[in-house]
Amino acid sequence: MGRVTSRRRVVRIVDGVRSEPVDTLAAEEPLEIRVNGRSLVITMRTPGDDFDLAAGFLVSEGVVRAGTEIANIRYCAGATADGVNTYNVVDVVLAPGVAPPDPSLERNFYTTSSCGLCGKASLEAVRTIAAWSVRDDPVRIDPAVVSTLPDTLRNAQRVFDRTGGLHAAGLFSADGRLHCLREDVGRHNAVDKVVGWALRNSRVPLRGTVLMVSGRASFELVQKAVMAGVPALAAVSAPSSLAAELAEDSGLTLIGFLRGASMNVYAGADRLVRRDRTEAPA
Repeated sequence: MGRVTSRRRVVRIVDGVRSEPVDTLAAEEPLEIRVNGRSLVITMRTPGDDFDLAAGFLVSEGVVRAGTEIANIRYCAGATADGVNTYNVVDVVLAPGVAPPDPSLERNFYTTSSCGLCGKASLEAVRTIAAWSVRDDPVRIDPAVVSTLPDTLRNAQRVFDRTGGLHAAGLFSADGRLHCLREDVGRHNAVDKVVGWALRNSRVPLRGTVLMVSGRASFELVQKAVMAGVPALAAVSAPSSLAAELAEDSGLTLIGFLRGASMNVYAGADRLVRRDRTEAPA
C-alpha cells in the first residue's frame, strides 16, 4: 500500500521570502489489533508491515513465543458504516491451544505513537515475565562493530530520507550485518515490527543479536528486547533510569549515546570485548 507518506502543500519562509512547495510527510493512522476477534489495543502507527507489528506486539506482551502459535493474521472490516476495509484493523487468530491474552493486558485508551505504555491496565502487566533469559546469551560484542551501526541504520532508512519524520529499529548480527530494518512514527512500533518479522521467520528468541534504535532507550524498548530474547540494545540517545534498571536486572547489555566511536554502557558491559588502548581492531 502506498500509504507510508502523504503530500501536503506548505508555506515556506526563507530570509523573508515566501514560497508554497509540496512537502512529504510520514503517514500516521490508527491500527486496531484484535486477537481472535476481540479488540486488544489501538495504536497510532505508520501503515506498512502491519502484520509484523501485530505479531511483535504479542511477543512483547507475552501472548506468543513462536510463529507456530499464530494461525493467521488478516485485515478485517474497518469502522466505517458500510463495512469497507480500511486496512486499519488486523485480527490475529491464535493457533489451537494457545491461550488468549489476559484481560489485564487490554489498554484502557489508545496507544500513542510516542508511548506504548499509555493506558496499561496495571503496572504489574508491564513487567511481563520473559520466556528466555538474555543473561545466559554468550555473545560477545565488539565496540568497534557497534560504532558502525548508527550509520548503517541511517543509510537504510528510505522513508526517513523523504520525510525526516520516522524512527527506525534495526536488528543486527554481532558482526554488524543488518538482518531487518523497520521505520515508524513510533519507536516502539518500529521495534515491534522488527520482532514480528523475526517471529514470522522463526528467529525468536533473537540470540546473538543487537537491536539498534534511532532515538532514546525507554523502559518499554528494553522490555521488548528482553521479551524477544535480544541480548543487547543500542540507542543513539539516552536511556531512562527505569530502562537501565530493567536492563541490569535482566542481564541485557544497554548502550546509549552511541555516536561514532563514543558510547555509554549502562548495563551488561561485561559482554563487550575489551581492548588495550594500543590494540587495533582486527
